[in-house]
Amino acid sequence: MKLDAALSADALEELMEAYLDAALSSRRDASQPARDLAAFGRRGQQFVLHWGAVIAKDNAELAYQFTAFAPRAMRLMDLDAVESWLLYAMDLYDKKGQIPAIRAFQQVADFAANMQERLAGMALEDCSAVLERFVCGLNGRPLKIAPADIPYTDTESVFLPPILGRLPDKEANFRLYKAMAVHQWAQNWYGTWRAGLLLEALDSGRLAPRDLAIFHVLETFRLDACIARDYPGLRRDMTALRLELDGEDSGWRSAVDRLTEPGSDVRETLRLVEALRGRPPRPCCYRGELQPDAVRTRLAIRSALEQDRFRIALAKMLEDQDGAPPGEDRPEAETLPETRDRLATRRHEDPDSPNGVRFDLMLDGKPVAPPEDVISTMESIIQDHGEIPPEYLVAAGPGLYKRGLGDDERAAESVWAGTYHEDGAFPYDEWDHSRQHHRKGWCILREHPVPPSDPDFYYQTLRKYGGLIKSIRRTFEVLRGEDRLLKRQSDGEDVDIDALVDAYADVHAGLEMTDRLFTRMHKDERNIAVMLMVDMSGSTKGWINQAEREALILLAEALDTLGDRFAIYGFSGWTRKRCEAYPVKTFAQAYDEDAKARICGIAPRDYTRMGVAIRHLSHLLAEQEARVKLLITLSDGKPDDYDHQYRGEYGIEDTRQALFEARLNGIHAFCITIDETGADYLPHMYGPANYAVICDVSKLPLKVSDIYRKLTS
Repeated sequence: MKLDAALSADALEELMEAYLDAALSSRRDASQPARDLAAFGRRGQQFVLHWGAVIAKDNAELAYQFTAFAPRAMRLMDLDAVESWLLYAMDLYDKKGQIPAIRAFQQVADFAANMQERLAGMALEDCSAVLERFVCGLNGRPLKIAPADIPYTDTESVFLPPILGRLPDKEANFRLYKAMAVHQWAQNWYGTWRAGLLLEALDSGRLAPRDLAIFHVLETFRLDACIARDYPGLRRDMTALRLELDGEDSGWRSAVDRLTEPGSDVRETLRLVEALRGRPPRPCCYRGELQPDAVRTRLAIRSALEQDRFRIALAKMLEDQDGAPPGEDRPEAETLPETRDRLATRRHEDPDSPNGVRFDLMLDGKPVAPPEDVISTMESIIQDHGEIPPEYLVAAGPGLYKRGLGDDERAAESVWAGTYHEDGAFPYDEWDHSRQHHRKGWCILREHPVPPSDPDFYYQTLRKYGGLIKSIRRTFEVLRGEDRLLKRQSDGEDVDIDALVDAYADVHAGLEMTDRLFTRMHKDERNIAVMLMVDMSGSTKGWINQAEREALILLAEALDTLGDRFAIYGFSGWTRKRCEAYPVKTFAQAYDEDAKARICGIAPRDYTRMGVAIRHLSHLLAEQEARVKLLITLSDGKPDDYDHQYRGEYGIEDTRQALFEARLNGIHAFCITIDETGADYLPHMYGPANYAVICDVSKLPLKVSDIYRKLTS
């Protein structure tokens, strides 16, 4: 039989049973999928068998669904499109679970019907980061961009369709995405949900649920007018899109003149609903829908958190003012009613704010300047309530002040609901080598502070390696700014003999004599940013942790001498939902006594999920303005996690992909390990010349100086 000959149904069934065993039973076998697949050539058969086996590693039921519906998919689409279909379904599985993924496999005809739209359209995942930065740059609370079937906002996220293809090219569809995002942002900034007026109208029955669509049409007129006043360029783009996709207004504009006047708010919109009830809703390509229940849920969670956060901030301000924590005599009290008379807000007219006013915080009758984070909290509260409610203006008592916001009690799963994305939860993709595809937003990373420790360890290290430190400093001082002889200069300290000889020959040949006859010394200025990424997994316990801290101290001393910008971050974690980074020294922080104490405080934690840490620290490094950006990893072993899937090839390939992504951002990565087996896997991850296996910590800084010469010369 020829190697490329199609397989029979019996042969296919046998191969399918090998990977579908867990999904088969006495009532369901692989015979029908095998018969369907037998009608295709060997290439199509191999495609299905390969991907079926890959999917089975995650979920046998999904592998069966794919295998069963793949023949139908191949009749409707080419193999590239079929691959897009299966990856789309697996992305749904990663994000939403098995049932949505099964539905995606079963609805292959719908996917195929929309394939042309997908080819010409813009995918949200390709532009969500740009949209998120754009929306955050407008005004108000930072908003996350997330996928949903219909555009809406819950006041913390802007939900947009996963793909847009209504317009003929990607650029035009991106403009439509932007218009949708702006409209949802406008609901937050210009007060659709402010002070609970809309929610109260729905709860009281003054606005019937059936009238919500009419309300949204009217509110869109008001929001469009607000956008036109503040962002006329955006409004022109949105108008052009609406005219192209929806046509002219059908008699609505004359009925809503009052909504377009400055000072109009959501109350005016609610008043107009009664007069215009019964009109067919005016189409609008960027409007989406209102989801009051989603807003109500998110508002309740955020209000409770922000009230506690604000009251704790007030207690800290009173402590700074009085020199002692308020309520010391009542350690369990969570509120201090007597502080109410000392705290107030003062209202000012402010045309730049969305509701025309701003509020100053007053303490003992005098305005105070709160810290930046407190200002952000105040702005968010005002955005929700239109003011600082009186019940917020009471300082937290010691019970709440010491307990804080209970960060340690938050369940890791809560990050998936989007509740805490503003509190430092960073979602990152992860590479699945078997799929050759990223799992979108698969990992959640948080930054946690490193508690400072006794600096005695720092001084002991200086004494222990005193001679070596002097040698390192001499080595790095040479690197600090090397003098280079520049030849053939128009001015300089000495004559360039070679240039003079050439010029003499030119003159005798009848040519014009050059003026570049001198040499001068030029000092090369270094422009380097270095990120030191330190393994804080549990396996570093004991002498390894001590060696890491000693190496960091020696490196930091050398880099401080050299004058290069550097940051130190530890990393660890426990499964994909609890990845952690530990800022020991950021780029903005000085290498001072506090930083040295934090180096001393580095301690072993959990596991070594490296890919997400590399992506996070590469992002921080990429933001630095530097000619050379260097990511140095100090580790004791290969990528690992409590999740067995990450161990072995999966973790190595994810780390390799993260390093590849870093290189695309102009970052040079190098790994220094004390794992004697590192040569078995590091060449594959970092490249054959980008790692070092070192057992003696005293050689580590000297090795780094060699790396510096190689990468920065």
